[in-house]
Amino acid sequence: MERRKFLRNMGIGSMALPLSAFGNPISTNFIHISKDIIVPEALQQGDTIGIISPAGAIYESEPYEIAIESMEALGLKVKLGEFVRTRYGHLAGTDQQRAQEFNDMWRDPEVDAIICLRGGSGAARILPLLDYETIKKNPKIFIGYSDITALHLAIYKKTGLVTFHGPLATSTWNIFAVEHFKDLLFEAEAVQYSNPVDKGGLLTQTKNRIRTIAPGTATGELLGGNLSVLTGLMGTPYFPTDWRGKILYLEDVGERIYAVDRMMSQLQLGGVFDQISGFIFGKCSDCEPGGAGGYGSLTIEEVLDHYLETKNIPAFSGTMIGHISDNFTIPNGIRAAMDANEGTFRLLNPAVE
Repeated sequence: MERRKFLRNMGIGSMALPLSAFGNPISTNFIHISKDIIVPEALQQGDTIGIISPAGAIYESEPYEIAIESMEALGLKVKLGEFVRTRYGHLAGTDQQRAQEFNDMWRDPEVDAIICLRGGSGAARILPLLDYETIKKNPKIFIGYSDITALHLAIYKKTGLVTFHGPLATSTWNIFAVEHFKDLLFEAEAVQYSNPVDKGGLLTQTKNRIRTIAPGTATGELLGGNLSVLTGLMGTPYFPTDWRGKILYLEDVGERIYAVDRMMSQLQLGGVFDQISGFIFGKCSDCEPGGAGGYGSLTIEEVLDHYLETKNIPAFSGTMIGHISDNFTIPNGIRAAMDANEGTFRLLNPAVE
């Protein structure tokens, strides 16, 4: 794990470039990147991946078996964290145990990458206990989603290391998820992200449709994750404060629409929407109106439109990010070009070396 690459994004992307793949010149809104980004090494067959559980506990044995078998099917060796099977209430061990397990994986020279067993809740509790200097000195692939967003944002803020919002060890590792994972992390491709086209025998596509909120194209550093976890970190030392030149991507699950509106309002009031160069929303699974039968509730579309239609930045929703089986793996900290008209985005550089 000695090799690592520093991408000085100011040098590779401070000016907007016309990208023929998108048809129109890229927006120059708020293109400002000043921090060095650390890119981890690509995975190879036979590498060792550490499985940790920094958030919620799992209570049965079968998910552990499936997680190990899935990683081995990817051609990886598996090393379980010391406390991965521990329980403390709904958490996978005490804060000290989960933080120790996390830090030990970064210090272990035999571990080439780290994946979280599951999300849940509690990851933010261990942020003050993490060894960010060791993380920076030992860059590795780190992957997970949902509550793991807290760890992604903290690592980005404290170290500049590229981490990956993607499947958990217990996720559904279907062909879609595996292909994106391998293209990004094994093959070191500058991945193109577009929804699968599957009409299912119908005249037009009815599933996984893209909705353009505000048309246009833009470039920027990808950064985001779970909406509720991300907004929950606002005002803390672990929340990125400079969103200029960022493409913010978000997803969520099981939230009432009024709560989604409240969190979007928090981002608005915090100035985030006034800084970003583009916005991508994935899925909000099981996000329903609250109150008595949802009387008077806004829709998710109305909430997103309210905050983004007038911002003069490209925005779209419906991409394959979220609590879903067909899940993209997204690198935090890598520059991308997005096309809100088509509902696609692509990396401008590989996320691993």
